[in-house]
Amino acid sequence: MERRNYDLVVIGSGPAGQKGAICAAKLGKKVCVIDHHDRIGGVSLHTGTIPSKTLREAVLYLSGFRQRQFYGKHYRVKDQISVADLAKRVRPVLQHEVEVVRSQLQRNGIEIVHGLANFVDANTLDVEGSKGKIRVHGDRVLVACGTRPAHPPEIPIDGQRVFNSDQLAKVAEIPRHLIVVGAGVIGLEYACMLTALGGEVTIIEGRKTFLDFVDQELVEALTYHMRRHGVTFRLGEKVVSVRAEDQVIAELDSGKTVQADALLYSVGRQGNADRLGLDAAGLTCDARGRIAVNEFLQTAVPHIYAAGDVIGFPSLASASMEQGRLASCHMFGMPSPLAMGLLPYGIYTIPELSMVGKNEQELTAGRIPYEVGIARFEELAKAQMIGDQIGVCKLLFDPKSLKLLGVHVLGDQAAEIIHIGQAVLSLGATIEYFRDTVFNYPTLAEAYKVAALDGLNKIRR
Repeated sequence: MERRNYDLVVIGSGPAGQKGAICAAKLGKKVCVIDHHDRIGGVSLHTGTIPSKTLREAVLYLSGFRQRQFYGKHYRVKDQISVADLAKRVRPVLQHEVEVVRSQLQRNGIEIVHGLANFVDANTLDVEGSKGKIRVHGDRVLVACGTRPAHPPEIPIDGQRVFNSDQLAKVAEIPRHLIVVGAGVIGLEYACMLTALGGEVTIIEGRKTFLDFVDQELVEALTYHMRRHGVTFRLGEKVVSVRAEDQVIAELDSGKTVQADALLYSVGRQGNADRLGLDAAGLTCDARGRIAVNEFLQTAVPHIYAAGDVIGFPSLASASMEQGRLASCHMFGMPSPLAMGLLPYGIYTIPELSMVGKNEQELTAGRIPYEVGIARFEELAKAQMIGDQIGVCKLLFDPKSLKLLGVHVLGDQAAEIIHIGQAVLSLGATIEYFRDTVFNYPTLAEAYKVAALDGLNKIRR
């Protein structure tokens, strides 16, 4: 059996694996990346972040959703939109991004090994690919193997009429009525896409609330707009069985049944660490395939690190990139703990939702006094130009020091403009910064000045 030695072996080529490998290579280390796919990039590139967000842009364009404010609610760029129409936009983006990732790894001298990895011991892995088996040794190992959709036995997933988010690209046609099980980020995003295409969606969620980590005022606003566009929420209901007949029928524990053309199951994901033979390395994972790490991304075996979705929350591509980089920094003598407090969140529903810092419920629970400044996009000239009448920018700040505490945005390009608030938060600045700064006009960024002035007016009455 062929044997190879490296300073760092990275398992997985998603965002965490990519950035961890590149960081180590730039520190002069010999690195290999193992991935069992023929193409690199991980779930984020092939079935997750990149295809779903590209699909969203295709839906918004072809459905004419953004232009309906001007041309009427029935305006569409194309009357009959097919899976092929959507794939036509998604496919070239994915192909381009695969080449970008491959080029970045190759430029940094990182070897790519395709195959399934299994630990032999804490430093050694066997990798079985289409060309046979090789054995790799790493002085250090970074586990960044990602996740897969959860698949409970009561949901007969066939990939066509009952499917998970990873299987959406293979669905034969766009359903007119879709059941979505799970009101998490993935389920909500795809529900919004279908309703933008004119379909109907029933979301079934076992809890009475959803998006609990999001400012609840904005969740209420999002819920209102989703209902207006054809989403029915069934909260506090659990699916006990699913069967596919002329239609897909979901039976609920309350005795109700819901019928639709198809069903998307989007409740949770399972970490892939349970497929690596962790026992041989002296490691374990929990029931959901997640590996526990410390603040430096180290596992219970100090020279083995883990990063990305396989370690659980927050399971964001952006956070995973930084986790991978910081894991490499720490393992090679450049320690820097991961600052999780100011991570921006982007939820690509329609309308978009983004946030950074504290929300109202967190401040209230912590007995931290705060005031609120609001800007409504209907007040902004740029929002009028792009047809966004419903957006809102919400600033939370200390009423005495005026220090910014949190930023929450609902509306078009929310995930883009949130970074202005992120920068001000990271510097510990006050909302006076927004009052005193000249923003380009007309822009959506101007919402920060409007919201800051609104907040300052409230404390000076």
